[in-house]
Amino acid sequence: MRRIVVGITGASGSAYGYMALQALRAIGGIETHLVLTAAARRTIALETDVSPDDFEALADVVHQDNDLAAAISSGSFLTDGMMVIPCSMKSASAIAYSFNSNLLVRAADVCLKEGRKLVLVVRETPLHLGHLRTLTQLAEIGAVILPPIPAMYAKPASIDDIVAHTVGKALDQFGIPNELFKRWRSP
Repeated sequence: MRRIVVGITGASGSAYGYMALQALRAIGGIETHLVLTAAARRTIALETDVSPDDFEALADVVHQDNDLAAAISSGSFLTDGMMVIPCSMKSASAIAYSFNSNLLVRAADVCLKEGRKLVLVVRETPLHLGHLRTLTQLAEIGAVILPPIPAMYAKPASIDDIVAHTVGKALDQFGIPNELFKRWRSP
């Protein structure tokens, strides 16, 4: 069975993380390990009609963000990698510079040091030079930067269509087959 760590930060866009967990559960054969930051819990309450408990119910294993002894904090615990969806600039900065003050950042750092896939759905706009330098640092050390940018060729009809496109692209990074979005075909 494959294992994917899903980290959700306090960046706007909790719906991306929720749909990612729903998709991974629906696909099956993937053990999900979830970490919600305290800021994510607050943002979920502000942005959605679901609760952090609803997010946790979609995961196979839930880790507390202050538990630096959790299995996902060690490189000896094998995973296929991690997606941080959405990823705040605060968390991106901590990951870029290995500031392992919480489990989400430590688990991301483990993916980088072990050469595992780390996909960051960075949610901030506009970006200033400090943000861009942080994203460059992350790309240089092996992270995939996947901002939630909708593809208009798919002619999205709803917010769910836009969210599904980004989630599908994130799953593509792990080689997880999905039909969450309309793929480009030659005209």
